[in-house]
Amino acid sequence: MKNVIVVIGSGSIGQAISRRVGAGHHVLLSDLRRDNVDAAATILGDAGFETTTTLVDVSSRKSVSALIEVATSIGNITGLIHAAGVSPSQAPIEAILHVDLYGTALVLELFGNVIASGGSGVVIASQSGHRLPALSPEQDRALATTPTDELLALPILQPEQIRDTLHAYQVSKRGNSLRVMAEAIRWGKRGARVNAISPGIIITPLANDELNGPRGAGYRRMIDMCPAGRAGTPDEVGNVAALLMGPDGTFITGSDFLMDGGVTSSYLFGELAPK
Repeated sequence: MKNVIVVIGSGSIGQAISRRVGAGHHVLLSDLRRDNVDAAATILGDAGFETTTTLVDVSSRKSVSALIEVATSIGNITGLIHAAGVSPSQAPIEAILHVDLYGTALVLELFGNVIASGGSGVVIASQSGHRLPALSPEQDRALATTPTDELLALPILQPEQIRDTLHAYQVSKRGNSLRVMAEAIRWGKRGARVNAISPGIIITPLANDELNGPRGAGYRRMIDMCPAGRAGTPDEVGNVAALLMGPDGTFITGSDFLMDGGVTSSYLFGELAPK
């Protein structure tokens, strides 16, 4: 049986992580869009990786279950890279909650049922989750542990509670971090690990759209005024993921690694802090 790494979201970050951890594994690339997954398969295939492609909608239990069936027909699922999502500039509130929050919870639940012993997963969250004001302990626990199909019914997620798409995105990404922490307990009972990475502005086609969109000025200000003074690259996210998914990271699980060039530091204590 082959060892399979499943990639959900075949864009720049998913590909960068795959290149770091996919050697010697069968890489199952999945995405909502056929053109995305085919492009990723060409790039990785030309670099010597063994790949298969399929489509997935992470907001659909049936679709994620079908993805797992494809993966298990190839071999043992030893790795999960969940890099799919929508942004606050490109999707309405409902879509953000269904894809970024519910979809991540669904992926963690279903893959947590099949991940192989010794396996590992990484979820791409966001710096935005770290800039959401503190929630109550009860709200944190609800986001972390509410059964997946009851998650979107939580009071905190109702229309009168969500101000705008950015707020929906921040709550979703905070939820991703909390969900990973809680799911690490269940994954650990299978001998597997799972962690999150919360990147800042990473230069990808999606980020370039953001930089040229209605929030572009704010993004450029973040880049200019953060301690690093620049945006990040997908390969830098891949470096962190390689640690978390590899043999040097076997004592790390249930964690969320913020890598934003210091943007959050500047929002809390520096020049980006609200006046």
